[in-house]
Amino acid sequence: MRQFSADYLRDTRRGMWDDREALTDLDLGSRERVLDVGCGTGELSRVLAEETPGEVVGVDADPELLAVAREQTGVETVAGDALRLPFPDDSFDLVVCQALLINLPDPAAAVREFRRVSTDLVAAVEPDNAAVAVESTVDAESDLAARARRAYLDGVETDVTLGGEGTREAFEEAGLSGVSTRRHVHARTVEPPYGDRDLRSARRKASGEGLADDRATLLAGGLSAAEYDDLRSDWREMGRDVVEQMGDGEYRRAEVVPFYVTVGSV
Repeated sequence: MRQFSADYLRDTRRGMWDDREALTDLDLGSRERVLDVGCGTGELSRVLAEETPGEVVGVDADPELLAVAREQTGVETVAGDALRLPFPDDSFDLVVCQALLINLPDPAAAVREFRRVSTDLVAAVEPDNAAVAVESTVDAESDLAARARRAYLDGVETDVTLGGEGTREAFEEAGLSGVSTRRHVHARTVEPPYGDRDLRSARRKASGEGLADDRATLLAGGLSAAEYDDLRSDWREMGRDVVEQMGDGEYRRAEVVPFYVTVGSV
């Protein structure tokens, strides 16, 4: 399973649940005990704790992320594997995950484990990364992002395009009933005044660091070494344009990621 840093999780999930309508089917107001699987730094755990009167527990395999989640949310955290949850049967009335199934080779196996420890509902919030859209004041950025995304999707080992349809299939395979899905759009924007995260991201583009982190996956996706080098060169040039526009206060970027909140009954 791929590993993610605390900074990456905070950056990509920032502001995601400003609008919580897509969580309606989780019936959070009636929950007594909720489990957030693959909780990471606790962004979803915090939302669950704010919306439910009951207890929220976060579980993750990464102890460093769990430490951040405890500090930031105050929820109980437990180290554990999504495929072997360290809880007895029927321990929770809601088990939920966010952007976890896309990183697992067998999503249905995890959902079966969620079903084992739930008495009522199982829910998953999963993106369709093939449908991400980027708009930018730097002309080349949208096309370069799309080129990199296509190669990444072809090279990654799990189904990061799972979305609603793939999650529904995993739920039904795991024996859940009454499966329903709501679409939730997460828009991440960069505009003046720029924060420290925005400035770091621009510098990583200009240096090519961000693309270099995914080099192995991009090559596995069909790019030759020469094609990767060309892409990285274009990427760095694009990054320099981003930095220049930021210096003038003119840079704006919007990335739209469609997520699907899928819910099924035990």
